[in-house]
Amino acid sequence: MTAAERFGRLPTAAKLLLILTAVLLPIGIALAWLGETGIRHADSTLAGRNQDQSRGAAKAIESLIARNALALRIAAAGALQSSAGNPCQVTANALATAPAISRSFALRSPTGNLLCTFGDFAPKDSAPLVAPGAIRTWIDPSGRDLDLRVGVIGGMATSSVPAAELRSAANDSGAAIRFVEIRDRDNVLPVIPADQSLDGLTVSEWPISNGNLIARVGIAQQRTSTGDRLLLLLPLLMWILAAIVTWLLVTRLLIRPLRRLQRAVLDYRPGSQLDLPDKVGPSGEIQELRDAFGRAVDRVEESERETGAALEGQRRLVREVHHRVKNNLQVVASLLNIHGRSAGTPDARDAYAGISRRVGALSIVHRNHFAEMEENRGIALRPLVNELAAELRASAPEAARGLRIDLELDSLNTTQDVAVAVAFLVTEIIEFAMLNAPTDPIELSLRRTSELTGRLTLGSPVLRPDEEDEPGKLQFERIVGGLAKQLRSPLDRKLGRYSVDLPVFPLA
Repeated sequence: MTAAERFGRLPTAAKLLLILTAVLLPIGIALAWLGETGIRHADSTLAGRNQDQSRGAAKAIESLIARNALALRIAAAGALQSSAGNPCQVTANALATAPAISRSFALRSPTGNLLCTFGDFAPKDSAPLVAPGAIRTWIDPSGRDLDLRVGVIGGMATSSVPAAELRSAANDSGAAIRFVEIRDRDNVLPVIPADQSLDGLTVSEWPISNGNLIARVGIAQQRTSTGDRLLLLLPLLMWILAAIVTWLLVTRLLIRPLRRLQRAVLDYRPGSQLDLPDKVGPSGEIQELRDAFGRAVDRVEESERETGAALEGQRRLVREVHHRVKNNLQVVASLLNIHGRSAGTPDARDAYAGISRRVGALSIVHRNHFAEMEENRGIALRPLVNELAAELRASAPEAARGLRIDLELDSLNTTQDVAVAVAFLVTEIIEFAMLNAPTDPIELSLRRTSELTGRLTLGSPVLRPDEEDEPGKLQFERIVGGLAKQLRSPLDRKLGRYSVDLPVFPLA
């Protein structure tokens, strides 16, 4: 199927949508792509600015720590190298000249022994020992401030930077800081706690104080607003709006009236009144189409009446033909029976009886075909085989008058040709059995094996496929083999049982 044919089979609304899409969608996509590129560039710029502000806040905190460490190192080094009796007082006097520097500290000897403290500073553990010129920082286990220790010649100085000063340093960086915390290996110092959670924040981690501490800084995410995105995607929104409006107009003015007309036509049944809707929309063309449907249906009904009358005459003719064929076959069977009874030799009487049984089998097929003609569902094999078995028992020779035929039959239907072959096959096998073993019972079964096949099986001890050299057996095998070929199925010969598959109609 070509593309034009596939397009022609689409509904009208789908065709209009495809046309609008081919015209407007490429323009909308191009404009939307340009807008999206601008949005991504703007978001990238805002993300970079957030990173810069976050880095600036971390640098401000690190600078505060460095100023405290530098001032404490200079003051402590001078105090420990002098011969003053109270080095803490000398250190405090030196720190008094440095702005925004903590004056609470402790001095220790190089081995960690506490020399003195100043202010309300609580002495920290002697570990870790810090060599002259080195600086160590850590989070106080209390979680309220940051401890720093500097090494000088003659000892060590330890001080703390409160969380409030760290918070002021971060805010003084000029960034819109929403969250700051400082971590070391074991503890966390919340400088600016988050309001609820970190959702909506851009959180960055920065190493400070020579990598001893990690500063986590959170800044509110700044992105292009939804309104800006909608404005940039306006061409796509226009395309969607045009498609919706077109679909609504086509559906209400064209598709819906046509569907009402379609339902009325589909609900119409021959012999009933065609109930077309009075209103089929504002379109004059659809109104004319409705009237055309009415005229077409009137013509079809008139034609069907003429065809029905002709068909009824043909059916009567066929029924009469079948009736005459059935009667003629019965007359032939009666004549054969009369001549058979007056035959002079037993062989002649048996020949007449055999021919009569075969003509009777064909007559039974025609009678069942005539009975099933009105329903057109083929010939029912169950009543056919029942009637055929009764006829064969009635026409059996004197030695087989007590012949027993056991029937197990499913309700199967098939064509006339198959029924004729089945009737002859059953007649041949039962006749052979009752002539060669008149006292043995005969089993006949007819079973459905699939949706379209059935299996006919006849059983008798006299059926032996390996004894074809007996008188009359070779001719019998040729006959039943030929009948099986008419059924387009091989004859399954087993000891005491012959079977053949036959085509049947599916279940109704």
